[in-house]
Order: sequence, then C-alpha cells, then structure tokens
Amino acid sequence: MTSLPHFFGYGSLVNERTHSYPQVQNATLQGWRRVWQHTKHRPVAYLTVMPCANTTLHGIVAQVPNADWAALDKREAAYLRKDVSPHIIADTPPPETAVYTIPDGQHTNPTAKHPILLSYLDVVVQGYLNRFGAHGVNHFFETTDGWSAPILDDRAAARYPRAQDLSSKETALVDGWLSRLSAQVK
Repeated sequence: MTSLPHFFGYGSLVNERTHSYPQVQNATLQGWRRVWQHTKHRPVAYLTVMPCANTTLHGIVAQVPNADWAALDKREAAYLRKDVSPHIIADTPPPETAVYTIPDGQHTNPTAKHPILLSYLDVVVQGYLNRFGAHGVNHFFETTDGWSAPILDDRAAARYPRAQDLSSKETALVDGWLSRLSAQVK
C-alpha cells in the first residue's frame, strides 16, 4: 500500500486516454451519486457528485504523483477537492483519497445555454466501457441524475478539450442509452 494520495474518478477521469496518472485501480465510492450540474466557472454542464446514502458509484482510484495536486487541481478547476477516504472500497485501498465535487451553492441545473456536451459524455462512457464493460456503462447511466438536461451534439466539432474518437459501436451505445432516457439531444 502506498502512502501517496489518490483521487477517485467518476466521470472523464475513468477514461485513461484523458490522463496518465499511475496505479489506476477499480474502486467504489459509497454514499455518493453523480449528477449533471452547471457552475459559473464553466460554460457547459459537467458531472459532479453529491452525498446519497443509497448509492455506490463505480469508478477508479489513481495516484497523485509526488502528492502534487497542482496539475489535477488545474484540470478540475471548477471543483472542490474533498476527502472521501473512509468511503472508498478497492482491492488495495489508498490511505488518502479525494473526490472532486462542485461546492454547495455554486451549481445549478443545466440549461440550453449551459448544456451537457455530447463529446464529454462520449469520453465518460468510453472510459466506463473500457474499464468495466457494458455492465459498467449501465451502472453509470443508472447512478447519474439530470438526464432531462439539454445535450449539445458537438461530435462533428468537439468542444470538450479531451474529446476522443469513438468506434461506431461506442457511439451506438451512447446514443441507445440517450434514446432510452428520452434525452434532449440537439
């Protein structure tokens, strides 16, 4: 077991194509739920987590090299880093684990002016598919709130800075879930 701090990734950080943090392992976060929210610090909606006693999230934990949070804090600038060490379950639980969450009072529901980017959702789903398979994708959609939010189809000109190419199978998986959820994709 390492003494270096770790983070719990529950969205785009699950997709290892978006970062190079070491010692990635599957983990769960007990007592939290994902939700789509907007914050004044970003022009579009992003995932955040909020306490929810009845939900356990699948995700990853990864090491913060040299305990230097600066690069990750910059990437997650709209978020507050919160210690969730007692709520992490992993094969080798890190002694210190933080999660990034939008602080209370600094978020609102997404709107047409502040939509979810489809390119961002694609990255998240691709990460869950690669890491956990179809079951992980199902769990992601089932443990995330806010699917009534507008979703901007920016696949042709991705606005998300860490957008990834998806296979036709991956795209169909995302689109199928959005159809099942009657999501508003424009």
